[in-house]
Amino acid sequence: MRFGQEIVSIDPGPRVMEVDARLSFDQAANVTRAKRIIAMAKAVGIPQERILIKLASTWEGIQAAGELEKEGVHCNLTLLFAFCQAVACGEAKVQLISPFVGRIYDWYKKSAGQSWVEADNALSNDPGVKSVTRIYNYYKKNGIKTEVMGASFRNIGQIIALAGCDLLTISPELLQQLIGSNMPLAGVLSAQNAMKLEAPAISYNEAAFRFALNEDAMGTEKLAEGIRAFAADALKLEALIKAA
Repeated sequence: MRFGQEIVSIDPGPRVMEVDARLSFDQAANVTRAKRIIAMAKAVGIPQERILIKLASTWEGIQAAGELEKEGVHCNLTLLFAFCQAVACGEAKVQLISPFVGRIYDWYKKSAGQSWVEADNALSNDPGVKSVTRIYNYYKKNGIKTEVMGASFRNIGQIIALAGCDLLTISPELLQQLIGSNMPLAGVLSAQNAMKLEAPAISYNEAAFRFALNEDAMGTEKLAEGIRAFAADALKLEALIKAA
């Protein structure tokens, strides 16, 4: 919390504060922990409107985010790989989702093995780009206010292909590559273009959501992998704090 306090004093934008990934499948615990974070932040002078609560895009995490948003606590849903996760986040009216473009790309490249042809899977044909483009267009077509923030980029081609997305989080290294690139950077995604597309609204109850996610091997595997990694990081942090 002290680190968050310092960052808030420097950067006027919102700060993301993450709920422990070990609570990813407990809706009530996610809500309780998020409210605790908000209270702790308030105690050190960080107002609620400066905070985005970061939750995993499990069914429980998404429903917790829906509860929190109704109380004015804005949320960032992470570990989002499958379209059904994005649909459920839109239904829950969460503030922000951050689909992982690069991790989707990694999965498909690894799955294809020696048959992968990089040139055939670049720019708009990149599987991570396709995923975010579909989500963005679906949201805009159906008047969903949830913001889409593309994340976890592997190359500047992915960034260029998603120009016009609500938000993009880009590493300093890739920003430098963009500065030195001669590739044209023009808006690709737009709400105006999305309105011309066929993207009928979809709704998921819990059973339908779990089945749709189960049908998406990439989404299922990357979500589980991400939760394990975040949980392991939490254990490491606890060990460091205890040792300090």
